[in-house]
Amino acid sequence: MSSLEEPIGLESLPSLDAVGRLRGFSSGACRPMVVSWRWELLDRGSELQLFEQLQFWRGMPRFVKIVEVGPRDGLQNEKGTVPTDMKIELIRRLAASGLPVVEATSFVSPKWVPQLADGKDVMAAIRTLQGAHFPVLTPNLKGFEAAVAAGAKEVAVFASASESFSKSNINCSIEESLARYRDVVNAAKKHSIPVRGYVSCVVGCPEEGPVPPSKVAYVAKELYDMGCFEISLGDTIGVGTPGTVIPMLEAVMSVVPVEKLAVHFHDTYGQSLPNILVSLQMGVSVVDSSVAGLGGCPYAKGASGNVATEDVVYMLHGLGIKTGVDLGKLMAVGEFICKQLGRQSGSKTAVALSKLTADASKI
Repeated sequence: MSSLEEPIGLESLPSLDAVGRLRGFSSGACRPMVVSWRWELLDRGSELQLFEQLQFWRGMPRFVKIVEVGPRDGLQNEKGTVPTDMKIELIRRLAASGLPVVEATSFVSPKWVPQLADGKDVMAAIRTLQGAHFPVLTPNLKGFEAAVAAGAKEVAVFASASESFSKSNINCSIEESLARYRDVVNAAKKHSIPVRGYVSCVVGCPEEGPVPPSKVAYVAKELYDMGCFEISLGDTIGVGTPGTVIPMLEAVMSVVPVEKLAVHFHDTYGQSLPNILVSLQMGVSVVDSSVAGLGGCPYAKGASGNVATEDVVYMLHGLGIKTGVDLGKLMAVGEFICKQLGRQSGSKTAVALSKLTADASKI
């Protein structure tokens, strides 16, 4: 198994470079397009028209849907118990910032994730909240039934591309998990409830090391074929780089339409934003993230938090891509939850802009 102290999977990469791979993708789908790769910056007066001059940027989506996972994936690994009222207020503020999707909680056994044992109370409090979707994670049919009883209008299931991680995380094999989720999806159809599918360990596993793209593609296709409306591809331990993410996406996009895909990166090695950037260029237009970079995984030792939503929004807006999110309001939410948890923000954007504001106040 490769050490988690260095990015894994690089030794097995083909010689084709990342830019070469990207040349064959447009924002619409997996179809080839002819692109001139002359990296020229044409100076028009005092401005460099990057977006207009570089063909690279022209494949970017004009709008990116951000799926905020902070209240669920972000808080589940907090050591101290987070009060229910604090979770509810966090969700309210996130929705008010313009985020279209806020994953609220999880209906798993309190034995496995005690932090989210109050899922029923959280859902009761946000049932009438407008302006966003509030999906919940349901690991099996029992969890799905509890979620529906609590008022959930959208759910998610969680599979792994790694056999070892599947057994340690959800206590069953990959095939057993897929069988469970078929039951969940079939039940959801009866209630007209959409189901999102997660695939974890899409680049590397804390136990097995590098994960072959073919395994990721297999699990993603199974989830899509059973009826999941969207498949989120998660680099659970944050070891991915553009060089490993691109072949993984190529494999998945050969069996699942790109418009049905989302990416979910952890920032263990600081590679989340580069990975998101190449994902966008390949046609992905849905990104999972967590306010203030909250997160980690109870069953993935060494995994740091999710990519910070503030950093994602800052980058996207800088590219001229719309998100519908108010960055100022979002930063205020990050400041709120970090103060409540007694921790520093994992968002470089929030830290930098807060410092600028503080310095300006001294003038």
